[in-house]
Amino acid sequence: MTDAHPRTTPRGRTARGRLIGGVTAAAALAVSTLVGLPPTADAATARQVERLDRGLTSVHTGSGNLVSWRWLATDPNDVAFNVYRGTTRLNSAPLTGATDYFDSGAADSAQYTVRAVVNGTEQPASEQALQFRSGYLDVPVSPPSGGTTPDGVAYTYEANDASVGDLDGDGRLDLVLKWQPTNAKDNSQSGHTGNTIVDGIELDGTRLWRVDLGRNIRSGAHYTQFQVYDYDGDGKAEVAMKTADGTRDGTGAVIGNSSADHRNSSGYVLTGPEYLTMFDGRTGRAMGTVDYVPARGTVSSWGDSYGNRVDRFLAGTAYLDGARPSLIMARGYYTRTVIAAWDWRDGRFTRRWTFDTNSSTNAGKGYDGQGNHSLSVADVDGDGRDEIVYGAMTVDDNGAGLWTTRLGHGDAGHLGDLDPARAGLEYFKVSEDAAKPGSWMADARTGRILWQTASGSDNGRGVAADVYAGSPGAEAWSAADTTLRSAAGASLGREPSSVNFLSWWDGDPVRELLDGTRIDKYGTSGDTRLLTGSGVSSNNGTKATPALSGDILGDWREEVVWRTADNRALRIYASPHHTGTRITTLLHDTQYRTALAWQNTAYNQPPHPSFFIGSGMPAAPRPTVYTP
Repeated sequence: MTDAHPRTTPRGRTARGRLIGGVTAAAALAVSTLVGLPPTADAATARQVERLDRGLTSVHTGSGNLVSWRWLATDPNDVAFNVYRGTTRLNSAPLTGATDYFDSGAADSAQYTVRAVVNGTEQPASEQALQFRSGYLDVPVSPPSGGTTPDGVAYTYEANDASVGDLDGDGRLDLVLKWQPTNAKDNSQSGHTGNTIVDGIELDGTRLWRVDLGRNIRSGAHYTQFQVYDYDGDGKAEVAMKTADGTRDGTGAVIGNSSADHRNSSGYVLTGPEYLTMFDGRTGRAMGTVDYVPARGTVSSWGDSYGNRVDRFLAGTAYLDGARPSLIMARGYYTRTVIAAWDWRDGRFTRRWTFDTNSSTNAGKGYDGQGNHSLSVADVDGDGRDEIVYGAMTVDDNGAGLWTTRLGHGDAGHLGDLDPARAGLEYFKVSEDAAKPGSWMADARTGRILWQTASGSDNGRGVAADVYAGSPGAEAWSAADTTLRSAAGASLGREPSSVNFLSWWDGDPVRELLDGTRIDKYGTSGDTRLLTGSGVSSNNGTKATPALSGDILGDWREEVVWRTADNRALRIYASPHHTGTRITTLLHDTQYRTALAWQNTAYNQPPHPSFFIGSGMPAAPRPTVYTP
């Protein structure tokens, strides 16, 4: 059952004509990309994206180096490339296929550049390739000093979730890393924690800044969701976080009252002011601070009196106007939910709208109690503007409720073009309530249930992606089900060996399984190991997630970032496999890019682009974008 908020859907939309930034995929292929220009009346559908370098990498294998680079949305459709080792061009004719090249027999120390060829004219050389000499690149990091909490518990620090953004405007992505104390807590657990620390780090290990969120921000998966994005369009990413009295920014300046201690005897922070702060990505300076929306108010009004449900936070980034990114900050999902949308323009916050399940507009319509431990962002209704898929309900770009299935809370959700045979996006979700369907697939535009599995247990994990070439579209599976299911819900047989994360790792467009510190390829009789991380650890306990996974360097395949076991480096693994598939960097698909931004939120979920990548896929659409 759905509660639909009326919205006109653009006409003429088909499964192969998905709206990308307000134009169909076919039209996008024919439209020149807008570069360096803000949206105008003639180009109102172009979206602001990062101005990126080539992201050139050289991954050493036993027989040579795989060199790969980005095909930017700002490149012409027919751009070609030349690859150079030193001053020697390696390819006899400009490369017009996939954006990688295998240099057989080359030493791991070989230096590479790549040059675009436009209308027959070779362009200037790229930056030199990052060298993955052992199949990975280590980014040195420095753990904060540990300490002892007021209840006598000693703690040290572990590198936890990470995100990416161009913090200094040089075209190369940088890392933002959350350090979590070893006594971090789930909201349901009492006890003091150490402070949460956040670093801005360049890929060579240079630390740009360190933010200490202070004693009045409790540490754990549900408290600090940080967003890294260029919100004001100045070409440099900002960093947004919830802050409190005693937060110290990257310059050493303190927000609020430096001596305040709002912790109670159980370690919870249930009194005192709460803030939202935007930090400068280059320096870590707090550029603007406002009151956090919503305020906690009466703790018990969120579902319990001891502080579990009141401090469940989610965060994301969405193109609510279809052109520029806005910040999404939220509170609550078991009972009341409040979502606030903010614009950061001209050095200040402006609140765009607030969605509250307790408001007179929304009360009684089934929007409360529907949130997941994560959210997703996409243009689900095809109007060119993004919606917030918040578990089993969705909020429209204007802050109005769009639909709810009333099927309640769950731990995992996947939003994408999961079934390319039907128009629009689909959403796959698992349910925690044993009285509700264990998992279900819905039309992301309306919330209409397409298929569902049996009830009966708390279904804690679920995944949807094309992991099996023998069935069209994405497959879906979950912890409480016993089979791999087709995009239409039919049983396909053996489930994959893991129900966790995903990675496009080898050369074909079928996605692989990422779990713990390994990557496997699904097979009907058994899975094949493709990578076992060396000397690394996964994060977040039984969730066993990487610090970050996504297309952050090289071609469209995905890198995976794990912390080393000693917490002295972030180890980035890149694919050593040649691909024949050419796809624009996924960083310029804004559904995928915003998914990288919200990946760190609570129970991390893998990113999905706005179009289908998998077996039998058509030529990938090219996004219509502009760069600052």
